[in-house]
Amino acid sequence: MKKLKRRFPIFFIILLVYLSGCSAGSEEKSDSTAKSNDMAMDAAKSGSGEQADFYAGETGKTENTAEPAKIKVQNQMVIYQADLQLRVKEFDQTVRTLEEKVIKYGGYITESNVSKEGNEQVSGSIKIRIPQKHFQAFLHEAESQAAEVLQRNITGQDVTEEYVDLESRLKSKRVVEERLTTFMKSAVKTEDLLKISADLAVVQEEIESIEGKMKFLENQTSLSTVNITLYEKKVVIPTIDKDKLNTWEKTKKQFMKSINMLLVGLSGLVVFIIGNLPVLAILLLLGFLFVIIYRRKKNRNRSE
Repeated sequence: MKKLKRRFPIFFIILLVYLSGCSAGSEEKSDSTAKSNDMAMDAAKSGSGEQADFYAGETGKTENTAEPAKIKVQNQMVIYQADLQLRVKEFDQTVRTLEEKVIKYGGYITESNVSKEGNEQVSGSIKIRIPQKHFQAFLHEAESQAAEVLQRNITGQDVTEEYVDLESRLKSKRVVEERLTTFMKSAVKTEDLLKISADLAVVQEEIESIEGKMKFLENQTSLSTVNITLYEKKVVIPTIDKDKLNTWEKTKKQFMKSINMLLVGLSGLVVFIIGNLPVLAILLLLGFLFVIIYRRKKNRNRSE
């Protein structure tokens, strides 16, 4: 009994210390929770209009949110481009064959040019978009149409990371757009409504820009570009020109030219004589008088 009486005060003191420690821990937890709520409200008041609305709408939610799921792309997104230079035997026939192959594989021609240097050199270029799954098959068939492959260059650009980044940004912008739309519905003041409308317009413009870039990458990766340059060198063999060997026709032609020249000359002489008849008459009269005077003087000189 004496030992029990001595130990009882010690047990009582330990019990008091334990209870005081538990009460202090609960107060610290409540204080930390109150401080976190105060910090969130202060950030909402000091931030922009969008941030203030966000914090105001999120005060009823838990502080820790789950991390967003990572975006996974099953297939690599690669932009393929091929440049071919081919020497062919029949230029026109090769172009028609390539056009048929393009239709066969579901592609299309975006550009086509043909140039000729005299009769011996024909060249042209074709720009083709082919579905990526038929890219290699089309290249093999295009090369099979050539007498000689002068150049073959294939490049690939991996844009998977860029596409994933755009998709992640798009999802974030969609979330912001949805929240701003919700804030606009609950806005009362005109100033708040104008501010939210301006922010919403900026976000929607960014969304359209991101979607445009994503569509461009999707188009470039789904369709590969093939640039084909074709060369055809012909050996032109001269043929006999029958027109230049037509002797009888040339003879008749030359005879008629001679007749025409004589007729033109006679016609010009007649025109000259008749047209200058008065002048010629005067000249003849003066010549006749000169002859008469000359003969008279000659006769006088003989008589003397």
